[in-house]
Amino acid sequence: MTPDDTPDTGARTVDPAGLERTQEVADRFRRVARGFTDRVEAVPPGRWDDPSPCDGWVARDVVGHLTGWMPPFFLDLWQVPRPDLPSVADDPIGAWAALRDALQTALDTPEVALRERETPLGRTLADAFDTGGVPDVLIHTWDLARAAGLDETLDPEEIARLSQGIEDMPFDAMEASGHYGPRVAAPAGADAQTRVLAAFGRTP
Repeated sequence: MTPDDTPDTGARTVDPAGLERTQEVADRFRRVARGFTDRVEAVPPGRWDDPSPCDGWVARDVVGHLTGWMPPFFLDLWQVPRPDLPSVADDPIGAWAALRDALQTALDTPEVALRERETPLGRTLADAFDTGGVPDVLIHTWDLARAAGLDETLDPEEIARLSQGIEDMPFDAMEASGHYGPRVAAPAGADAQTRVLAAFGRTP
């Protein structure tokens, strides 16, 4: 029986360092998810089918991307119960809310957030979400805002954090994953948000 097949009750001792780590990631997701929620709830009814900066996507597809890839990776793989997600076609607000709450509950539970799996994003759920989950929600907040004509300002703390490590990002692997476009050159003197967006293939 492989680790992924073994029932994981989450019954383990959490050391202080592990607890601090899970709280940090959980708090960062809470903050970034709040920004995405604000945009989702503010999309005018007639703009869900407006084009987004992601080639071939409309605003609704931005939500569908998150509700499509995150449950199998961040819930199923770590044996976190998957919620009943409404169809994004019918209820994008409800679909995002259900996913957000399931992810937040998992990250807020140290015994779950510290479960271990072999993944390219990190060994624990918290580490993998730090690498792939938080940045994805952040960048797609901008995509949705641009599509729907909403405030495009992203969380300044997360932008500052990402901007400090731009040159260490695995750009080739990011583009090969299909989740990101080619890196765009940021204008000279660009602010931190513009540099981060450019690194993720966006042209503000």
